[in-house]
Amino acid sequence: MEKRILYWTILCMVLTGVGAIDVTMPQSQYEFARGDNITLPCSFKSAININTAEAVVITWTALALEANVKDATILTYYYPIKKTGITPPYKGRVSLDVDVLNGKANLKLSSISLADNKDFECHVQIPDDEDGNQAASARLVVLVAPSTPVCKIQGTAQYGQDITLSCLSAEGSPPPTYSWERRNVQNQPVPQPPKTTDKDGILSLYNISKDTSGYYICTSRNKIRFATCNLTLAVMPPSMNIASTPALIGGVVGGLVLLILIIIICCCCCRKKNKDEEYEMGVHEGEEYHDKEPDRNGEGRRVEVQGKDSYEDSSVKRTERNEERSDPDRRDYDGRRSDYDDRRSDYDDRRRDYDDRRSDYDDRRSDYDDRRRDYDDRRSDYDDRRERYDDDRRYQDRRRDDNRYDDRDRDRPPVPNSKPTRRDYHD
Repeated sequence: MEKRILYWTILCMVLTGVGAIDVTMPQSQYEFARGDNITLPCSFKSAININTAEAVVITWTALALEANVKDATILTYYYPIKKTGITPPYKGRVSLDVDVLNGKANLKLSSISLADNKDFECHVQIPDDEDGNQAASARLVVLVAPSTPVCKIQGTAQYGQDITLSCLSAEGSPPPTYSWERRNVQNQPVPQPPKTTDKDGILSLYNISKDTSGYYICTSRNKIRFATCNLTLAVMPPSMNIASTPALIGGVVGGLVLLILIIIICCCCCRKKNKDEEYEMGVHEGEEYHDKEPDRNGEGRRVEVQGKDSYEDSSVKRTERNEERSDPDRRDYDGRRSDYDDRRSDYDDRRRDYDDRRSDYDDRRSDYDDRRRDYDDRRSDYDDRRERYDDDRRYQDRRRDDNRYDDRDRDRPPVPNSKPTRRDYHD
């Protein structure tokens, strides 16, 4: 019974394998450097005799990685007429290493680039052998070293602000990974603050302070090699922002000019008002008050002796009326004078306030200059130490090279005593 079951099992396996084609590629992924000339191997087996087949069609296709993009046919080979059709985008770059009888259909691709990061499919079609696995595919990964990244600061480097440091390489395959490192003035690594986040080349710094200042280095790395960029972060107080200094000076000067114009306009209006009031009261400059017009013939009116007392009484009454008329004007003038003195005092107070603020601004500017000079001195000290460190490192390299040559001389065997002396053939 067991023999019969084994017999039927082998028979089914043989019957199902008849007429089944099998196309294979040795690996699922191939990695090559950009600019290389490569070969993607493809082999196939058929249960029928290839010599008896009517035709064999071999097609290489670049599969699209995106859903909305169509697959691109690279070439098509027809057997037995042995004709190869290559599409225009790949002409001059591809060829087919084919041996139909032995089941070989290798694709040769020259000068590969980042555009060749695709899945390549090998498809073999035989009219009399349509069952089985007719196609096989593999991923091509073009290796490109990451380019020199670009480091940028996004945000305002002031106390209490949140900023980000970005790092990005223009190219790299596989896509590079990024890491940030912070160093102090002595070129020693310094740990990042606890709340700092580093993700995809973006270093986020929160609530920055003077301690956040330093030398930041970004490394872009993939499996080929790495590249770096660096920047210096100097965190300053908000009052020491150099960009806001011209705006502050312009605002103070503009306010002062506007204040002077207002004072001039007020003075002109007061003066004009005084003139109008004097004109309404009947007082004109350069004129004297007369009760009646003088005689046309230029002779003064004669006063009779008996009417002298009445004339003097009328003159006294006119003088009293003029004094009563001028008292309100005097009081009005004194009131305007007092108002002017108050405005003048207010202007002097504001002027002193402006001088105090200007003095405070000068003090802060002097403090900023002192801090700036201190920062420049520290930066110069760091550059000097960096140069000394490079000099020491070159000296140690040369010292190791000298020690290697000395070791080679010590390893030489000693000269035997029986060796003859060297002759001088010129004698």
